[in-house]
Formats: sequence, C-alpha cells, structure tokens
Amino acid sequence: MQNLTLELACQQINELFRAHAEWLFVPSEGGAQSLRRDDLDVAVVHGKLMFSCWTENGNRWWHILGWHWNGQLLELETSRRLGRERALMQLVPRASAKHVAILIRAARELRCERLAQLAAAFEPETRIERLSLSRGTKPGQPGRYAQIVLRRWRERIAVTGPIVPSRPGVVDAFLSSALLWFQRTSFEQLWLIASPELLKPLLYRVALLRNALSDIVRVFTVDDELTTLREEPCPDKQELWKKKLARFPPVAAATPSELSAAIIAEAPDAIDIVHSRHGETLRYFGLPFARVRSLLGREKIWFGIDRAHRRLLDETTLNEWQELLRDLREHRSAAALDHRHASYRAAPEAWLESMLRRDITRLDPGLIIAPLHAQFRTARGAKLGIRPIDLLALRQDGRLVVIELKVSEDREHVLQGADYWRRVEAHRRRGHIAKAKLFGERIISNEPPLVYLVAPTLCVHPSFQTLAHCISSDIEIYRFDINEDWRSGIRVMRRQRVNA
Repeated sequence: MQNLTLELACQQINELFRAHAEWLFVPSEGGAQSLRRDDLDVAVVHGKLMFSCWTENGNRWWHILGWHWNGQLLELETSRRLGRERALMQLVPRASAKHVAILIRAARELRCERLAQLAAAFEPETRIERLSLSRGTKPGQPGRYAQIVLRRWRERIAVTGPIVPSRPGVVDAFLSSALLWFQRTSFEQLWLIASPELLKPLLYRVALLRNALSDIVRVFTVDDELTTLREEPCPDKQELWKKKLARFPPVAAATPSELSAAIIAEAPDAIDIVHSRHGETLRYFGLPFARVRSLLGREKIWFGIDRAHRRLLDETTLNEWQELLRDLREHRSAAALDHRHASYRAAPEAWLESMLRRDITRLDPGLIIAPLHAQFRTARGAKLGIRPIDLLALRQDGRLVVIELKVSEDREHVLQGADYWRRVEAHRRRGHIAKAKLFGERIISNEPPLVYLVAPTLCVHPSFQTLAHCISSDIEIYRFDINEDWRSGIRVMRRQRVNA
C-alpha cells in the first residue's frame, strides 16, 4: 500500500515538472537558480521517494518526507545523509513566454476596448465598427497601439493611440505606425490619441504633413486611466516658427591637445576627435576608445571600450593600451576577417559618420568639407524626445543640409529627418546659425534646409517611400542609397527626391 502511495506521489510531482518548462529552485541554503524541467526528477528508490536536480555543485539527491502544491508553489520537506540534514525546498514555476504574451495581450486588448468606447462617445451617432492591436515587434507579440475603426453615417474614422506608457522619444514610431495603417485602408479621418507627454512632439510632426493629410488629422489627449478625452488644436507650419528658442553660443575653433594629437598620429586615417565641455573623446572609426581630461591642471588619458572598465593610462597600463590599439587595427577595419567581432559590429552608424566627416563630398560634391557639425544638438537636455542630428552641413550655394544616417532598416528614418529639418529651420529663420558663426564667415542662404536621408541600398525600410509621400513638399527630402560595402569606401548608388 505504501509503495502505491509513493508511486502516485512520484507521478503527480513529475507531471507538475513536465507542465512547466522552467522552474525557480529555492533551496533552504544558498542562492536561487533557474532550472529547466529536464534538470528535475522524482523517483522511487529502495522504497523511498527521492528528488534529484542539477545544481551548481553537480547533481544532488534528497529524500522527500512530504510535499505540498498550492497551485503556484511546490514545497518539498527533504532530508539527506540518513536524516542528519533536513531542509525545506521551494520550486516556483516560471511563466512561459507564450503565457506572458497572452496575459499582456489580454491587458492591452482591455485598454484598447476602453479607448474605443471613449472615442465613440466623443461625438454623437458614432459607433465602433472594429478594434484591434497593432502588430508587435515579433510574430505573436501584441502591439503597443490601439487600431480602432469608428463609423458615423457613411464616414469611417481611423483612431489610434498608445495603450502602454510612452515617452516622447517614441513619437516617430507611433506616428509612422499610424500613417502606414491609415494609408493601407480608406478612411475619411485620422484621430491620433496621445498622452500629455507625447502631445507637443506629436503636434510638431503633424504640422509637417501634407495639407491633404494634416487637414483630416485630429489630435486628442487622454489620461492614464482612460476616462477623459480632450481634443487639442493642431498648429499649422507657420505657427512653429513663433516658438521661443535659445540662441546658439558662438562656436570657437577647437584644436586638439598635445596628448590627443599624439594619439591621432597613431592612426590618422582612422582616429578622429570629438570636443566637449569636459575634454576630448578619441574615436576609432566612430568607436570611442579614449578620453582626454584635465585633472588639477594636468591632462590625463582614460582608455577602454567599455565605459564601466576604463583605465588610466600610465606606466602600469601601457601594455593594455597597446593591446587595445592592436585590437582596433585588426578588427575595426574594412579588411577585418571576423565580421562578428564586437569591435567590428559596434556603433556602425558612428563608423559611417566618421568616414563622411573626413570627406563629406563623397556624398555630395556640392557640400563644403569644413566646418561640418556631427551629433549636432539644436536644444539642451532631452525634453520632447530631442536627439542630436547626425550631420549638419553647408552647400557651396549657402543652403544648410540636414543629414541623417542609417545602416539598418529603420521605419522612423523619414520622420526623424523631417523633425530635424523643423528644428534647424526654426533657428535659421531667427538668424541663430549665422550669428553663432557655425560655418565661419560663409553666408547662410535665405532658403530652408535640405534633408539627406542616407542608408545602404538594401537597408532602406520598405515603408520609406510611403512615409516620405506623407511629408509636405515644402520640405525637400532626398534619399541617398550607398553601397553595401561602405566600410571599404562610400559610393552613392542613387540620389532621388522622394516627396516632390
């Protein structure tokens, strides 16, 4: 009778193990560890119920004296060494990725339905025709945006908005998703619903759309609890130039320090320098590897690819410094044999930028070589999702050029470029760029900037042209397709105006 009871317990516990792919094993002593179900086993050995699992110290066995499963936690009362050691162990099943995705989808679908009800109640005679989630980043994953179709008489309205907390930096991803969904179907209006944090950057971008599109777009804000919907006025393009802007400080000519000049001499074709208020950063084909800082009136060098493990360059670390340079020469090179090496794969856009900084005429012979501003910031801080412009250049005819680089497919490429145009144009209209002498004594033309969107031919996102057609034709956007092996030398394969 006792053997039948042990066999039944053995079967039940093993069925529990097989029901969950991964378990968190919490012993009475020592740290918890994650185990797969194949690492766990229960068997009847010599009339005893024995539990075994693979631990950090190898495979271990325990005699099970008692067990309890409450639906969420398995507790085992165990003993070892003929009962001299007793321990209470806990095993917690970890939810599978599929199960977590199901829970997330259910929660997002609930918020999607509440948002749809709120939108339908905003205007009379409006009903919900369909609602769903946008596509996730991976197959089977729930999306971050609600996609709601409302019907009012014969009019169909597309309504979309984030149903998860969203910071201003995701505004391009949200608007790209909304415009692509809107373009795939036939609607009479597009409602964009955003959190208050997302409102300003969203309004700025809506003002840059074609008139035929911006005229049918309405923007709303909603609170986190999805209880109140409020319509916000959309500014036109002329209202964008009324915003107050801080001037640029005058740009002084920067010369490298003696230490930086000595480092650059190690590989002048590969190493460049980025100046900042706190010193100088040395980059090897765009990859930061050394910093020169002044400490108590003396310049010192810190080196290392990993920010958390930088070393001070002195006699004791000279060998490590030389080893770092050898590693960069071997692996951060177009001729590198191992394309999977971290030094080769890191910061590819910075690599492309560093090559263009040396000779921007590879992209357009009409551009002046210097000055050329990389990672140019039009505002201080990171409010409203503000990011630096990859390159700000000047043509021989005096027109400013905003250059945005990508080396992999990026759906936000077009909207990023349009927003950078807005920020540069706002400063140009006020004369800030000319007064700061960003391009020395050269005269800035009284014309809006051009936008150059650069990417390898096979890395242009499939939706690039669709999104480009959404942008006002007043903004001159050009697509530059470059060769796939750009590390060996940049060649422009095609140049095309995309939103005429």
